[in-house]
Amino acid sequence: MAWAFLDDLNPEFFPDPNTSDPTGLLALSADLGAERLIAAYLRGIFPWMKMDQPPNLWCWYSPDPRMVLYPEEFKVSRSLKQALKNELFSIRIDQNFAQVMRNCASISRSNQPTSWIEPDMEKEYFELHQRGIAHSIEAFQGDNLVGGLYGIALGKIFFGESMFHKVSEASKVCMAKLIEIARTEGLHFIDCQVPNSFLYTLGARAIPRKRFLLELKGALQNDNSVVDWSSWKQNIG
Repeated sequence: MAWAFLDDLNPEFFPDPNTSDPTGLLALSADLGAERLIAAYLRGIFPWMKMDQPPNLWCWYSPDPRMVLYPEEFKVSRSLKQALKNELFSIRIDQNFAQVMRNCASISRSNQPTSWIEPDMEKEYFELHQRGIAHSIEAFQGDNLVGGLYGIALGKIFFGESMFHKVSEASKVCMAKLIEIARTEGLHFIDCQVPNSFLYTLGARAIPRKRFLLELKGALQNDNSVVDWSSWKQNIG
């Protein structure tokens, strides 16, 4: 198929997500841009890696099926339950967003030789963080950041982007905090993008793209996040 090329004259334009190729690839662009990123998430689309060869265009995806985690279906493993009970980590929200992204970009992953999180992506998402759209949940031991996750919050959805851990259970504890927020504030689901074995252990499941887009539309009737993130940041222990 011929993928759409996105230009800066109309940064909010995206083709119909249902027209993506079998891998989920829908469009290409030279740049990201804050307005384009917001428009993408509102349509169930996300950027995922640059092409390996020049001109190294950004690839925009809307995969079928789509991995989601409904808050009520979150699974707490025995090890996570123990970590929560023993309060192994101090949890913070939106206090170290840039460091969380940097760690997600640099952490070694066995199934992934290089990171898709490029420096320009870090810059663009940090702008969204400053605008109150992108958020991070962080796990600390003492003064050491040992785990975290980040993503985009719009309407009743949290679009999870990436997570990391340097100490066992650290990222899962961050996910448990996100689930607490989701249940308290009435989030519909957490978008996990593409299936992997780790996400299945947390209770996430794959749903058809058509169902994902339908539920997304209902949960984004107001673009602003239903979560008062500043309140959670102030009240965090």
